[in-house]
Order: sequence, then C-alpha cells, then structure tokens
Amino acid sequence: MSFGNIILLIIVGIGAYLVAIYNKLVSLRAGIDASWSDIDVQLKRRYDLIPALVDTVRGYKEYEADTLERVIEARQKGLSAGTMEEKAAAANMLSGALGKLFALAEAYPDLKANTNFLNLQNELSSIEDAIQNARRYYNAIVRDYNAKIESFPDLFVAQKFNFTARDYFELDESEAQAAKKMPKIDL
Repeated sequence: MSFGNIILLIIVGIGAYLVAIYNKLVSLRAGIDASWSDIDVQLKRRYDLIPALVDTVRGYKEYEADTLERVIEARQKGLSAGTMEEKAAAANMLSGALGKLFALAEAYPDLKANTNFLNLQNELSSIEDAIQNARRYYNAIVRDYNAKIESFPDLFVAQKFNFTARDYFELDESEAQAAKKMPKIDL
C-alpha cells in the first residue's frame, strides 16, 4: 500500500467520522424537537381541560371568583405563550392556581363529592403525570445534546454547522407537586 493510499484512507476515515458526528447531532436535535412536541401536546390537553373544570366549580354558589380568575388567566397565558420560558412560567402559574382551586374544593363537600369534578380531577392528575414524564424525557435528550456539542471533537462540527445549546424545560417543583398531589376525596 502506497503512502498516497494511506493518506487517502485517513482522509476518508476522518470524513466518515465527521459525517457520523453531524448525523448524531441532527438526530439529537430532531429528538429534542419531537420531545418538545410531546410536552406541548400534554400542556394543550391540560389547557383544554380547564374550561370544564372551571364550569363545574362555577356551578356552585359558594366559590371564590378570584381563584377561578387566576386559573383562567394562567390558562390564557399558557395558550398564548410562544417561547419555552413563557410556557414554563405559564405552566407554573397554572399549577399554583390549580393547587389553590383544589384546596378550595376541600371546603365544599358538595363540590368535592361531585362526580364530574372527581373525573376532571383524576384526568388532570393523569395529565400532570404525563407532563412530568415528557419533561424528563425532553430534559434527558437536551442533556445528551448539550454534552455532545461541548465535547471534543464534536464541538468543531457543532460550531461549524451552528448547533447551539438548548434550554431545559423547568417547572417549579413545589407547584407541580401541589397540582399533582391534589386532595384525595373520600366518597
């Protein structure tokens, strides 16, 4: 084997390696976009459930209009949010408002025994679990992607093709847990 063939083989090997790095970065970026879409779907499901929940609570004479207004406002902010940061802030606001709504429901035995309210509460709890799972998956892919674009020699390919770091989707854990751990209702 001649010296020219060895050089050519090395160049082809390096080229194949760089293509593999690029393809992995593209794959991770596509995974991030797909997993963000999953989060978005779950948030939309939660926002779609809010009007039915508000209508159920509103049907009772003794409710706090301020609490319902906060839930409705948080829903509107979530629906109109464009960036991930805005969506996270709206999700945190909604979680806090829902926690207060369900705490308020504890004070009204008729409301907390209402079958429709119970069904909505259970469905919302299920959606909260799905949001948490989708967020974990998204954050795991973002972690892998961010580590890859900062690792040697991958960072050269990432810089050359403008692969930039992505942000994690963070929720205020105390508010998310409060919404998830809604009061248990004994029938």
